[in-house]
Amino acid sequence: MSADTDRDAWQTARFSRLLLTGAAGGVGRQLRGRLASFAEHVRVADLAVAMEAAGPAAAHEEVLGCDLADRAAVDAMVAGCEAIIHLGGVSVERPFEEILEANIKGVFHIYEAARRHGVKRVIFASSNHVTGFYGQDERIDAHAMKRPDGYYGLSKSYGEDMAQFYFDRYGVETVSIRIGSIFPEATNRRMLASWMSMDDFEQLLRRALFIPGVGHTIVYGMSANAKTWWDNRHAAHLGYAPKDSSEIFRAKVEAQPQPAADDPVATLQGGAFTAAGPFDPLAN
Repeated sequence: MSADTDRDAWQTARFSRLLLTGAAGGVGRQLRGRLASFAEHVRVADLAVAMEAAGPAAAHEEVLGCDLADRAAVDAMVAGCEAIIHLGGVSVERPFEEILEANIKGVFHIYEAARRHGVKRVIFASSNHVTGFYGQDERIDAHAMKRPDGYYGLSKSYGEDMAQFYFDRYGVETVSIRIGSIFPEATNRRMLASWMSMDDFEQLLRRALFIPGVGHTIVYGMSANAKTWWDNRHAAHLGYAPKDSSEIFRAKVEAQPQPAADDPVATLQGGAFTAAGPFDPLAN
C-alpha cells in the first residue's frame, strides 16, 4: 500500500503510544502541540532539566526526563511505545566529545531499545549536514555520496547507517529526514533553499510514521521552495507534497548585504557548519 493507493489511511491512523525525544528543543517545542492526533498517548522526553522548564503536560502527554547517553534510562523511556520520533541530541556543531554522548551513543541506545521492545517504526531526525560539502550550484539526491560537514554531520551520517543496519538485521523501519531549516521564516539566502515550514514537517512526519513498507527511506526535509539543492525522487513512495514556500520571505532576505563570494554561507550547502572548529585548543 502507498499514499497513492490509499489516500486516507496515513491521515487517520493513530498509535496507542508515541515517543518524541528532544521535546524541549527548538523543533520539538513547535511539534509537541501537534501530536495529539498522532497517538492516544504521547511520551515527550528530553534532559530532565530541559523538561522541567518546558511547561506542564497536556492531557494526552507523559513528560519524562532522560539522558540519551544513559542506556538503561533510554530503554525505560522506549518501553511501551509503538513508534519513535527521535529529535533528541546536540543540534549544532560542537566538539566531538559533546557530540559523542547524545548523538552517537544516544542513537545506538534508541535503536537497541527499539529492538528490545518491538518498536517497528523510527523517525530519525537526520540533517542536510550529512551532505554539507556539496556546492550550492549542485543538485543531489539521497543516493549521492555522503559528505558530512562537521562532527554534527558525521553523527547524523552514523545515525543513518545505524537505521539501515537495524532494518536489515532486525526489521526496524526508519525514515531518516535530512532536515533543512525548520524556522518560522527563512532569515538568510541559504534558507531560501533549505527552509521547511512546520506544517510541511508535520505532513511529512505523518506520512513517514504511517505509510507502510518504508524500509529505510532517506528524504530531504524542505518545503516547495523556488530553488532547492535536493531531489527526493528516492522517497517518492512517501507521497510527500509540500505546500509552503520560502518565496514569501525573499524580498526581506535579499535586502540583506551580500556575503563575500568565497563565504561558505554563499557557496556550500552546509553553510557555516563547513567552517566551524577546530575545537581542540591544541590544534593549529
